[in-house]
Amino acid sequence: MSDTATPATDRRRWITLVVVGLAQLMVVLDATVVNIALPSAQADLAFSDGQRQWVITAYSLAFASLLLLGGRLSDLIGRKRTFVIGLVGFAIASALGGAAGSFELLVAARALQGVFGALLAPTALAVLTTTFTIPKERARAFGVFGAIAGAGGAVGLLLGGVLTESLDWRWNLYINVFIAAVALVGALVLIPRTQQTGPRPKLDVPGTVLVSGALFGLVYGFSNAETGGWDAPQTWGMLTGAVVLLAAFVAWQTRAAHPLLPLSIVLDRNRGAAYVSVLIAGAGMFGVFLFVTYYLQLTLGYSPIQTGLAFLPMIGMLVLAAQLGTNLFVPRFGPKLMVPVGMTLGASGMVGLTFLDASSSFAPDVLLPLMVIGLAMGTIMPASMQTATLGVDRQFAGVASAMVNTSQQVGGSIGTALLNTLAATAAADYLVTSAPVTEAVGAEAAIAGYSTAYWWGAGLYALGAVLSALLFRRRGDGLSLAHAPAAPSERTAEPVPVG
Repeated sequence: MSDTATPATDRRRWITLVVVGLAQLMVVLDATVVNIALPSAQADLAFSDGQRQWVITAYSLAFASLLLLGGRLSDLIGRKRTFVIGLVGFAIASALGGAAGSFELLVAARALQGVFGALLAPTALAVLTTTFTIPKERARAFGVFGAIAGAGGAVGLLLGGVLTESLDWRWNLYINVFIAAVALVGALVLIPRTQQTGPRPKLDVPGTVLVSGALFGLVYGFSNAETGGWDAPQTWGMLTGAVVLLAAFVAWQTRAAHPLLPLSIVLDRNRGAAYVSVLIAGAGMFGVFLFVTYYLQLTLGYSPIQTGLAFLPMIGMLVLAAQLGTNLFVPRFGPKLMVPVGMTLGASGMVGLTFLDASSSFAPDVLLPLMVIGLAMGTIMPASMQTATLGVDRQFAGVASAMVNTSQQVGGSIGTALLNTLAATAAADYLVTSAPVTEAVGAEAAIAGYSTAYWWGAGLYALGAVLSALLFRRRGDGLSLAHAPAAPSERTAEPVPVG
């Protein structure tokens, strides 16, 4: 059945983009905004260094584990309802975390943020997918949304530094209440209600349990590898369990009456290539944030605010590339050319970072590689995100969108754990061969570790360039980016007029 609603006016569509963009920014920046506040929170709540990691991990575990469920719920109960529940829940969880008087309450609030973030993130992208169906407008909208997804982590670093230094670490959480309030007003006015026609699909409970367990095991395993080592029983036990559960999930999806994630969504070559590209870009990007932040603060002596400001040129290049790419280059050349080009740029930017040492300066030594990486992310993310949801039946738009967020989150977990382990090993090897160990030698060992991580990050991007060049279909072979989403199976109620 076709969509019976009249198209929203241009003004309404673009204001809707602002609303979903705010929600996406809130979810993405929350993965990094708390990082800079951790030392202050640790001093205030008196928790140990070993416990500190859980403030980050609790969010990523809940978020990654429940993303596919959140995306499917938006398909089943309606995008507007899911979006509003996600905003209200995220705001409440943020307020609880900001007011936390103990480590346990802070971790619980972070996990609750992850739960509601798993509702928000895929629903925001699904709303965008079903709101912008005119090819030219769709390209522009995904350019903005892809820029937010790529830049959110860097914005979080800047915002975290400003709030921690100017106010208090708790404002890194309280700020979400204000962002959510603005987005909530816009959502209630602008996002149309959806009404299901025909029999209402049922939730695939076995599939949900299997894939949630698999994603939990993946993220926990890689997080534990970062802190406990790759040989720890918890690490390989969780990763092995994740593989088993993932295999069981795939097998179940082939026979489930109402599959959580129809395999045709991910087996389509273009969409599969897009998910792989987002995963690899996420892995490399989190590595940049982690090690460049360490380098700027520990080697160059930057303050948290200065560190955040240092990423602004990268964000500027990312936004510029996203707009130029989605409006000019992707419609003309397609993702088969643009994504490999972006991956190649990412690899070259990473190689540029390997030349940093204790005597390097911000400009041009740090600035130029960061700008190249920003250009790369702005080329990769919008094209990949737009392709990942293209041509999906409306009744599965939410879960297809959730796969984008899942890819980015799992990629970030893999990248952080893998690159951090490689960096730590390289630094330890440097110290072994550089006795006696002095403060200067320790600083050089850290830089050697960062350089190793950058080389491996360059390798990840190079692998992404090869895979994306092979997997994406040529233009004209199958769906093109000018093709609107197909076969809607739900009816959209007429939205309430603005004003």
